[in-house]
Amino acid sequence: MKPWILAATAALVLVITASVLFAHKPAPAPELSFSTLQGQQFRTADLRGQVVLVNFWATSCGVCIAEMPALKATHEKFQARGFRTLAVSMDYDPPARVGAFFGLNPLPFTFVLDRDGRIARGFGDVRLTPTSFVLNRRGEIVHKILGQPDFDALHRLIDTLLAEPS
Repeated sequence: MKPWILAATAALVLVITASVLFAHKPAPAPELSFSTLQGQQFRTADLRGQVVLVNFWATSCGVCIAEMPALKATHEKFQARGFRTLAVSMDYDPPARVGAFFGLNPLPFTFVLDRDGRIARGFGDVRLTPTSFVLNRRGEIVHKILGQPDFDALHRLIDTLLAEPS
């Protein structure tokens, strides 16, 4: 093999390895305030110490509605170990419609209203639903999921994060 091909291959491997290592560096979750469907208020800082799934959804999103039972099962599986689920409705979803959905489908996790799109913008201008973010106990975003999650992989990630010290 020619020396320049060997050198180019080694450089390419180095670049790929570095991009993989640095692409997974956790980013701090945005500092935001949240308002639940029931009118409770909390901030991002209040979530620290828990592993959190932030799921952006809409009542008009068929995939979002279809994944709710699996989100419920995930929440129930890990809740006792310090896991929390936030279902954030998109700003175009009328609060009355979100409330009606919740009334017909009582779920054990927290429903958050993003009335002005501020929460979606804070998480990188979310527009596609469902989009989910996994936060570690330090309040860092460690994983972003576009579309319906692979729940087996999500459960492995949550289990690993819950095993880490706060």
